[in-house]
Amino acid sequence: MIELIATFGITVTSVLLFGYWFRYTCMLILSAKTAGNFALDVATANQLGFVSAQMQLGDNEGNLTELRRSLEHDYSVLCRLLEETSNIAREDSRFEQVMLGLHYRVTGVWASMIAPLSPAASRKALQEMATVVSHFADCFGERLAYSAQ
Repeated sequence: MIELIATFGITVTSVLLFGYWFRYTCMLILSAKTAGNFALDVATANQLGFVSAQMQLGDNEGNLTELRRSLEHDYSVLCRLLEETSNIAREDSRFEQVMLGLHYRVTGVWASMIAPLSPAASRKALQEMATVVSHFADCFGERLAYSAQ
């Protein structure tokens, strides 16, 4: 019985530590500055709404469902664009993209679950999702700038 409790405790602790490490790593990736700020240019060129969504989320405005829908659209467009330019990317860039994609999805599930209980927490989760979309736009812009050289 003691072995079962110890195994359960170690397993739960390991899962929690992994979750903490994963979130912390994603936050480090998102806080790192890219070589240039391409997000606005990419958003304008591809008619994406994440810049507007970020402003609305920051000002506590906008319908959360519509903002989420807009972010989902932008995310799918940018994932497709990044996939089309994957031959330009470094291998570690691909790993970061997969990690941030998983972070985006998990945060989206959290935002949906928490929205009826706490719109403020859901808004914060949507802000994180918008940050991931903005980071992907910067990455795409970097790839285009690199390929143009």
